[in-house]
Amino acid sequence: MSNSHPLRPFTAVGEIDHVHILSEHIGALLIGEEYGDVTFVVEKKRFPAHRVILAARCQYFRALLYGGMRESQPEAEIPLQDTTAEAFTMLLKYIYTGRATLTDEKEEVLLDFLSLAHKYGFPELEDSTSEYLCTILNIQNVCMTFDVASLYSLPKLTCMCCMFMDRNAQEVLSSEGFLSLSKTALLNIVLRDSFAAPEKDIFLALLNWCKHNSKENHAEIMQAVRLPLMSLTELLNVVRPSGLLSPDAILDAIKVRSESRDMDLNYRGMLIPEENIATMKYGAQVVKGELKSALLDGDTQNYDLDHGFSRHPIDDDCRSGIEIKLGQPSIINHIRILLWDRDSRSYSYFIEVSMDELDWIRVIDHSQYLCRSWQKLYFPARVCRYIRIVGTHNTVNKIFHIVAFECMFTNKTFTLEKGLIVPMENVATIADCASVIEGVSRSRNALLNGDTKNYDWDSGYTCHQLGSGAIMVQLAQPYMIGSIRLLLWDCDDRSYSYYVEVSTNQQQWTMVADRTKVSCKSWQSVTFERQPASFIRIVGTHNTANETRIFIDLFIPVSGAEAGKDNQTLVPESGVPLCPL
Repeated sequence: MSNSHPLRPFTAVGEIDHVHILSEHIGALLIGEEYGDVTFVVEKKRFPAHRVILAARCQYFRALLYGGMRESQPEAEIPLQDTTAEAFTMLLKYIYTGRATLTDEKEEVLLDFLSLAHKYGFPELEDSTSEYLCTILNIQNVCMTFDVASLYSLPKLTCMCCMFMDRNAQEVLSSEGFLSLSKTALLNIVLRDSFAAPEKDIFLALLNWCKHNSKENHAEIMQAVRLPLMSLTELLNVVRPSGLLSPDAILDAIKVRSESRDMDLNYRGMLIPEENIATMKYGAQVVKGELKSALLDGDTQNYDLDHGFSRHPIDDDCRSGIEIKLGQPSIINHIRILLWDRDSRSYSYFIEVSMDELDWIRVIDHSQYLCRSWQKLYFPARVCRYIRIVGTHNTVNKIFHIVAFECMFTNKTFTLEKGLIVPMENVATIADCASVIEGVSRSRNALLNGDTKNYDWDSGYTCHQLGSGAIMVQLAQPYMIGSIRLLLWDCDDRSYSYYVEVSTNQQQWTMVADRTKVSCKSWQSVTFERQPASFIRIVGTHNTANETRIFIDLFIPVSGAEAGKDNQTLVPESGVPLCPL
């Protein structure tokens, strides 16, 4: 017994799947050139094809071959100019079989193939080819790949090319492909803050590009050079002899350099999104502070009173601090630090960044707030080489302790007001290192564990005696909050009265809700004018059943509508254009 087809994977009884046979038979029409009724001519090579198959697979060919134009005439020959025979062969195979082999083709052929997929409207083929090109990027092909990706607005491929060029900027500048870039693609590359090559190298590469592209507007190209980042010697001995920039432009750059703060200059920096760059892998090191080795070792579990942290003495003039030097200038907008938290102590601190260790810009100022445990900090993106954390207060002694430090660039959208985060979700959680510092409960953090179902007479709540004390929650760091939700114990018909206060230091309190004359039950929503808060104090004034004040759970969310009012919502920027990472 014989079978002309190889065995195929088993399919369920009642389901017939012979798509592979269909693909083989239709593909055989292309190979055998039978029943062809149209011919394409590419680079003097003839490609017989079948109108109905092309029209069924592609809207472009449907309009071309059945749209009443001269190409729709029987036995017509259609010349194609903007492609190669190799790429068109691959396209026809894909049209007839749904298959294409990319691994054995040269980059130039693959880019022509990608162009055909875009031109003739095969989005799935376009995506698959783009994905493969992302995996084979190298110094020799990245520029021409970026040019094509930009031309056809392919965001993923464009972004991957940008990331590759950012991390290999100097090699890209000296590659042959750089000289063949279109003006638009060229500017999109060198205008990026994250294209972090020395400015002298960028200038020389653009000068070389101008020589190879003499018809382009050189003045527009040279505007992409950040002249104030170049030294006086480079401006006078490299830029001036080129003749491409006027003496006034050079003098203006010298003036900006001499009169501006160093941190106000438009520096370039390495961009590695969503990855901690304060690691030995990226060349980071602790250059100031005591017990330096512990800070960047990645261990956030094994620490106590004697080891596992870095520290510095707290002094009145804030000259001490812990300083981290990154491996190279980098773009960051997010820092995470773990303050020593094996007891209930709190700290105050500020963080500054610099490029030269002389001019420092403060990006985080928590010097007037009490903070504990993990700090999740956001700020407008900055290029920096040095980061300095200065402790200003410790509620127990005069030493500032940090267990771990991380920094990165994040694409996460965040909202700031007065330098503080406006939270878009509940931050009164154990995961966010909030804690109950006053109140009675069988479980210390029952108020914050998120369980709003499992509570009864004996457990699952936090309480305080009326007329004595309160229930107090400390957030890990200050937030700009404008709403609070809390669940009053409601296993019977009792009602409560209470008020809520917030504070940043446990000394000055602001009342944000006064429900002392209201009978309240079950879920409570409190909204108020947004303000800084590190502590929330709930004080019960009346209970219709007894003299005990009971709460179940506390939530501190901010609605999206509220968060959008009178604040700064930051969509991270990493240069021009922004990659959709």
